[in-house]
Amino acid sequence: MIKSNKKIIAKDYKICKSIISKALGLMFSKKRNLIFEFKKEKRISLHMFFVFFPIWAVYINKEKEAIFIKKLCPFVSSCFPDKKAKYILELTKKPDIKIGDKISW
Repeated sequence: MIKSNKKIIAKDYKICKSIISKALGLMFSKKRNLIFEFKKEKRISLHMFFVFFPIWAVYINKEKEAIFIKKLCPFVSSCFPDKKAKYILELTKKPDIKIGDKISW
């Protein structure tokens, strides 16, 4: 389960650690929640090419605090926040998360 301040955000998810799983993300796939895990904090861009449904991207720092949240729309959205993240959640439903919330899984 993915939780924010002890509230359940998602019950099912897949962790993406490999270069290929992070590169593919949700392209050409069904709706599901993903957690991208990186070895260190860095600036990370996302795009919505070949993703057929909206998602909410939650960037998380090494302390597992939400630092950036954005809704992305199919084919047209992208983001490249100024902040460095170690994790990114891609969620299929709008999460009840605010900047600074602690995230756990």
